[in-house]
Amino acid sequence: MLTNKDIDRMVKVFATKEDIRGVVERLDGLESLMRGLIAGVDKLATSVDKLLLEYAAISEQLTRHERWIKQIAKKAGVALTE
Repeated sequence: MLTNKDIDRMVKVFATKEDIRGVVERLDGLESLMRGLIAGVDKLATSVDKLLLEYAAISEQLTRHERWIKQIAKKAGVALTE
């Protein structure tokens, strides 16, 4: 059988409704923060994806221009140095 002393010890150890409310409020704040971070990372990933696509297009254009310059130099009889 439980004594008052045992009950007093359990009250000190177990969480109260207020303790639980505090934890829930902190978790709500954490959830809001996580949503913001996820949105930020998503925007960053989208920007990086666009930059990679643009870089690939620029790289292809540069390769094409180099090929054209070499063709023009060959037809004009100009020796290009590396």
